[in-house]
Amino acid sequence: MPKLNRRECMQGVLATFAAAAVPAAATGTPARSAQSPSASDGDKFKICLIWGDNDPHRVKLSEQIGVTHAIAGTASELSRVPRSQYVDTVAKIKAGYDAVGLSIAGIESHPVPAEKIKLGLPGRDEEIENYIAAIHAIGKAGIPVVCYDFMAGIDWYRTNMHFPGRGGCSSVSFNIHDVPKGLTQWGRISEEKMWDNITYFLKAVVPEAEKAGVKMALHPDDPPVPELRGISRIIISPDAYRRVMNIVPSPVNGVTFEISVYYLMGANLESVAREFGREKKIFYIHARNLRGTRDNFVETFQDNGAIDFGKVFQALHDSGVHVPLRPDHDPILDGETNVQPGYGVLGKIFAVGYIKGILASRNIPYV
Repeated sequence: MPKLNRRECMQGVLATFAAAAVPAAATGTPARSAQSPSASDGDKFKICLIWGDNDPHRVKLSEQIGVTHAIAGTASELSRVPRSQYVDTVAKIKAGYDAVGLSIAGIESHPVPAEKIKLGLPGRDEEIENYIAAIHAIGKAGIPVVCYDFMAGIDWYRTNMHFPGRGGCSSVSFNIHDVPKGLTQWGRISEEKMWDNITYFLKAVVPEAEKAGVKMALHPDDPPVPELRGISRIIISPDAYRRVMNIVPSPVNGVTFEISVYYLMGANLESVAREFGREKKIFYIHARNLRGTRDNFVETFQDNGAIDFGKVFQALHDSGVHVPLRPDHDPILDGETNVQPGYGVLGKIFAVGYIKGILASRNIPYV
């Protein structure tokens, strides 16, 4: 279990409660945030939150903890308008974030509904046309990254959404033996079929994304098990990513480095970070922690799981990776009610401070 040293602890506390406004002289260490003259924003990790622009409380909290970048979604809005209105709709979404001082660093989840694409059902060609139009609209808005997945039928999945964690917090966990038996409404979908489906998608969309200047960051299947209820999961190893990137070789065909899922794959995190980083294929990062194995794990706070974030961030930085980074699936803390598991407020504030502390202790720039 990784532990913060004294310097890292102090940096984390300062980053959380004083954020970027604390001058270097107050801490005795060089500033690591946007004020640092030693690195341009292109050479810094961009710490993000996925909070929307329409919640004044969370917007204010973002400002107070020094988070100026956001990850947004477009599927809800674009699903309600024709393709001819995609450009204007995405521009309005971006303007909403700009108005509250948040810069959109990327779009997470498919930018338009894409379940027929993933399942290989009739109607997928229309979804692909929508997808291409959305990618071009995102590119015109100057948004550089789309984080997408290829989990068909069942998205990220946990068997317990309220697992008791440290101090009685509410975490999420997975145990393969607790997955309900029986098939879903889509029956069995083979590994071969899933590879056919993603190949069809990539060949249609990646060339258009390259024209639009939008990087496609594929999120791994979560959990990275070979099958859930009869549906094959294929993005479950570094080799699967290598295969994806070879289907349509392109500078915009890359990965979301979801640190905890790569850990569950059994990958050497530092080695994969260096490999994909040097190939300029890591476009986006999720930083969450956990304990356990692929078939039986519980997610934790960033400071009490199995992953040493300092070593991973160092490997990424040394490989020239300075991309949007956000905490994910953080525990729900005491006093929080009616929030989606993994997406409370207090856990995110803790996570941002911890991540800033790790980066600052290693002189890794961030904004």
